[in-house]
Amino acid sequence: MKATEVISPLVRAVRQADTSWQRRRSPHVRDVVFDASTAMEYGMMAPVHRRLLTDARVRTWLMSSAHADRVREIFQAAPSGTPVLSPRAAMTRRFDACVTAHFHWATLPRGTRRVQMFHGVAGKFGPEFDRPETSMREWDRLFFINRRRLHNFVASGAIDRDSSAIRLVGMPKSDCLVDGSLTRAGVLASNGMDPARTTILYAPTWTRFSSLNLMGEDVVRRLIEAGYRVLVKLHELSLNPLFINSGGVDWIRRLQPLLAAGDGHLIQSSDASPWLVAADALITDHSSIGFEYMLVDRPLIRINVPELISATHISTEYVDLMVAASTTVHTATEAVAAVDRGVANPAQGSTARRAVAAELFHDAGRATDRAVAELYELIELDLPDGATPAVTMQPVSGRERTVTQ
Repeated sequence: MKATEVISPLVRAVRQADTSWQRRRSPHVRDVVFDASTAMEYGMMAPVHRRLLTDARVRTWLMSSAHADRVREIFQAAPSGTPVLSPRAAMTRRFDACVTAHFHWATLPRGTRRVQMFHGVAGKFGPEFDRPETSMREWDRLFFINRRRLHNFVASGAIDRDSSAIRLVGMPKSDCLVDGSLTRAGVLASNGMDPARTTILYAPTWTRFSSLNLMGEDVVRRLIEAGYRVLVKLHELSLNPLFINSGGVDWIRRLQPLLAAGDGHLIQSSDASPWLVAADALITDHSSIGFEYMLVDRPLIRINVPELISATHISTEYVDLMVAASTTVHTATEAVAAVDRGVANPAQGSTARRAVAAELFHDAGRATDRAVAELYELIELDLPDGATPAVTMQPVSGRERTVTQ
């Protein structure tokens, strides 16, 4: 796999002929494949996938070009019945679009329009995901979550300022945090939890440098002792004790007895969104979940782990954004005290949280509409009746203009 490919004029001509032939055979049918290497990546694309499933003209497929042996695990949250392809089988098929949230470049010899949806806003591993040092010009569409990353891509030279691939879409996964489809009481009650009890979510990032490895157990224990219901959402890359980023610890086995004794819960679903809505406060270190929680606008506590910031190459701009919209603590004791203050006065810090959220999540609540409309435009298919047309922002010569499909 590679991040880009050089396409000769002959190959382009053959692919165009293949596309024309397919369109003549099935003029109103389109095939779209979703490629993910983790369940979290599929979660970024899931709202778009679910929307496509309502249109009989669009056939969808799932594959993992990076981890074919884990495909069932990766797509466990996908609607049942969606066909799954191996990378080898995908090579023999023609797709109108390949949608992904990572930078792997699946081998699809018959050609396809490639769509990048990204997989977070935390700025970890900065140069690779936020300021690429390699060209991104072979992507047909880049569905940017915010202007900051868009501008960073241009500044790094990864794309041109007037690239036709640029689309400012937002994060479809975050729409449910603000559109009213989820409620705190509804999420808790549907999971057998009393909404009257104050609920704290601890969601550390992955890597062995995270707060989980440094003080995670102590944080959970002290929250339980303080009388809170504690939910723990671990990153899927922290769950394998044989994987270096878990620190060699079986965190499920380590935390479940502790949580069970205090009526806590270890959240094992890949999508944390319902639990963000359910939580009265969130404790994290530096994660995309922490930034997403700002859309809910409730107290956010940040555990400062300098080694995490340096080891994962988090740029200063993202650290500063997290600091501005959260309460920084250094120990488990400080974390519980910050939770006490936050739940007693949840409005404190709201202005900063809302400001950072508005910057990092473009027009939250309508991102799925934009992503779907842009995808239909790319695969040359009319939107279903009643669907929202695309209204996107595309930079041109340092300015921005509105593009309506």
